[in-house]
Amino acid sequence: MEVSTILLEIVTPDRLVYSEQVNSVTVRGVEGELGILPGHISFVTPLQIAPVYVKIGNERTPFAVQGGFVEVRKDKIVILAESAERAGEIDLERAEAAKERAETRLNAKGRQDEVDHRRAELALQRAMNRIKISN
Repeated sequence: MEVSTILLEIVTPDRLVYSEQVNSVTVRGVEGELGILPGHISFVTPLQIAPVYVKIGNERTPFAVQGGFVEVRKDKIVILAESAERAGEIDLERAEAAKERAETRLNAKGRQDEVDHRRAELALQRAMNRIKISN
């Protein structure tokens, strides 16, 4: 029995991060976690800031994907992300520093507008995602 595959492309505004035939992809959309196999029905959905797991054979590769969209077509899966990194590309010290900065901003007392608070929350989510993937 042949294991079926589908082309996965992970694309950011800067570059094509990944392009391979894969057995499955796991993403976290706005409705929750989605496992995508070859032959999946076509759809498009926004992605949360969360790890994306790519499976080829018995190997599972994580990517730190920072939002964007996933488009599933008959012949391929395209993830359009603001940024996407493999574990080896993540600067852990930088991610830890970003996490600390975001936590400091979120914990700051005083008048803080909603925009700054939301930006700090998103920065914290991105940092935590990178830290999770690099570990």
